[in-house]
Amino acid sequence: MNTYDDKSGRRMGQSQAKKESYVGKPEATPGSMQSRFSEVSVFLLEEILVQVPASDLVHRCRLVSSLWRDVVDSASLWKRKCKREGLRPRDPASSPADWRLFYFLSQWRRNLLSNPRAEEGFNNWTLCSNGGDNWKIEPINPEHALPDETVQKYFVTSYSLCMKSQIIDLQKEGYSVRVLDEIRPDIVCSDWYAPRRDCGSKYEVCIQLLSAKHIVIQHFEPEPVIFPQWNDMEWKQMTHVFSGYGRGVRFVKFSHGGSDTQFWAGWYGIRVTNSSVVVEAERRARQ
Repeated sequence: MNTYDDKSGRRMGQSQAKKESYVGKPEATPGSMQSRFSEVSVFLLEEILVQVPASDLVHRCRLVSSLWRDVVDSASLWKRKCKREGLRPRDPASSPADWRLFYFLSQWRRNLLSNPRAEEGFNNWTLCSNGGDNWKIEPINPEHALPDETVQKYFVTSYSLCMKSQIIDLQKEGYSVRVLDEIRPDIVCSDWYAPRRDCGSKYEVCIQLLSAKHIVIQHFEPEPVIFPQWNDMEWKQMTHVFSGYGRGVRFVKFSHGGSDTQFWAGWYGIRVTNSSVVVEAERRARQ
């Protein structure tokens, strides 16, 4: 097939016409082609590495080359890895400042309190006050179960003050001095408590962040919660987040308890169970 030059009327071959049709279009330079190739290479490498176990990424893959190191160190890789494994910040409106650290802290996330549900008697708890007829353990009434129905027992107080405590050694739990002093991740504390319907009661809680010498660095101690007689008997949750605390935190002391308010013999006081202390992922940076 031939085409014609509009000005001269000369016939041109198809190849010549095609060649002239590209006149004025910039050709790809070696530099731009290399840049595009690098972008594709990084994307494909990240696509592969996001499926590799985290420990292998840090201890093996990172050592292969400078390119692999940069990809393993990138926020993009760890953000995708978190999404892939269902690890999300507590606050969906915020984003971790360090996705890799968020990933590892999320993997370590667990309740640091031992025996929080009275399944092992009073093991691991120190009975600081054991007034009235002393602490007791009772089964959960199915008609007044907690939202978490796997909780089957609770600790119950008597007619004089009953308090118990537990001290958590954060370093023994695997949190390094660097994490505690430089990262200072949130420490999230929770407790569930409920009164009896037919007797008034009082709930108390005190949580302290302690130094290596057990000096109080920060603490949470709200006013006691008082329940009247003939209440709704519903379980309530206490939650407190320690954030932005100072350097030097090495222990968490968790104390809670209470009593009844009518001085009845037996176990009519406040009930507590399913307590938790959790080191959350790094404090988040607002978007």
